[in-house]
Amino acid sequence: MDAPQPTARAGGVVATLALAGVTAAIMQTLVTPLIAELPQILDTSSSNAAWVITVTLLAAAVCVPVVGRLGDLLGKRRMLLACAVPLIVGSVVCALASDVVTMIVGRGLQGMGMGMLPLGIALLRDVLPAEKLSSSIALVSASMGIGGGLGLPIAAAIAQYANWRVLFWGSAGMAVAVTLLIWFLIPYVPAGAKGQRFDLPGALGLAVGLVSLLLAVSKGADWGWGSATTLGLFATAVVVFVAWGFWETRTTDPLTDLRTTARPRVLLTNLASVFVGFAMYASMLVMPQLLQFPEATGYGLGQSMLATGLWMAPGGIMMMFVSPLGGKLTNARGPKFTLVCGALVIAAGYGLSMALMGSAWGLMIVGIVINSGVGLAYGAMPALVMSSVPVSETAAANGFNTLMRSLGTSIGAAVIGVILAQMTTTLGGVSLASEDGFRTALLVGGGLALVSAAIASFIPGVRPAASGTQETGTAAEPAQAKA
Repeated sequence: MDAPQPTARAGGVVATLALAGVTAAIMQTLVTPLIAELPQILDTSSSNAAWVITVTLLAAAVCVPVVGRLGDLLGKRRMLLACAVPLIVGSVVCALASDVVTMIVGRGLQGMGMGMLPLGIALLRDVLPAEKLSSSIALVSASMGIGGGLGLPIAAAIAQYANWRVLFWGSAGMAVAVTLLIWFLIPYVPAGAKGQRFDLPGALGLAVGLVSLLLAVSKGADWGWGSATTLGLFATAVVVFVAWGFWETRTTDPLTDLRTTARPRVLLTNLASVFVGFAMYASMLVMPQLLQFPEATGYGLGQSMLATGLWMAPGGIMMMFVSPLGGKLTNARGPKFTLVCGALVIAAGYGLSMALMGSAWGLMIVGIVINSGVGLAYGAMPALVMSSVPVSETAAANGFNTLMRSLGTSIGAAVIGVILAQMTTTLGGVSLASEDGFRTALLVGGGLALVSAAIASFIPGVRPAASGTQETGTAAEPAQAKA
């Protein structure tokens, strides 16, 4: 592959891809203010309404690695435009929905478009000069957190003061704007794996395995962890993943090159990503509940949904400021150092939470610290992955790394949910998560951030590029840090 071509539109490319990430994140958090009202809005049960959240997770998990591979085969710009279509259509379907089935279909379509972020990060390697790559990767990678932090208060305000359908019409408008920006500002780059075939059996196997695993993890608490359905799904996931791995190591053009994924540098980065995803999501589950729980509990702060979003927004904004600093840190010391620092900052934020969880100001500070660490870590992980894989696998490898983060958040949601469900107190005859439950959940989040830092510390340095592997311009460690 030719070296990345510097372009006068580099700023427009980065801004467009960052906006795409923000848009995808906003679509994920869009329904959060509506969770309690969805059964009434859609005239359905709470369990059915929960699928409005679950289906987006499942669709994204399945489509992100598939879209990443198609980006390598067909071109990343083309697949970015393709991802925009279900985002637009899904938003319109949700805006027009009057029943739960239609809403689930629309949310599933929105989930299909979540592959925009790893595609965008991979495309940066193709179009930006080396000196701009680290900071650009950090900003685009952090855009999911930025969008999540800003999307919650915006969505809460719209839901509180306007019709809920405005949320989805607004997201459709954002998706259209992103599509136009991609069309006009993102340059065409030849596909890195052009001529290779698409691994349909591998895609189907991965889809079945992921759906089985994520359904068991996300719905296990509702169905019962020991129920036949939950155990059957876990067993199915194990069997399918074993068969999938056997196939992927023997087919000529695999969906995911497991030999590349097994390289210590890639493997340890992906493993650290799981724990970072868990650590990030723990705070996103605990802090809103602490802010909104009644003051009568003695530890709840009695805030409205809108106020909760506003208290948490500075954390998302901080990621925007930290990401360029993370890029500079990566240029100076390498992405491994940045990842370790990010995980340690996350852990420090959880440590602060033990003393500051009694006030909204305190939780805002905790959120700022944790999200600063997330911004550093999320910017470093793609740089580590892309410095270790061939150009023909850039988008697929980024998609797989994004999947690892998603698995971490899914597992984190399940584990934190179990902790809060088991450690309860009673107020007015109603069972609520106790203060000890929240403290335990925060300690678990901090502990797993430390685990992530420990794993990242063992990531080996960059070796001289092997045949077929492009390492220039990938935000790799500087010369003095290479092994």
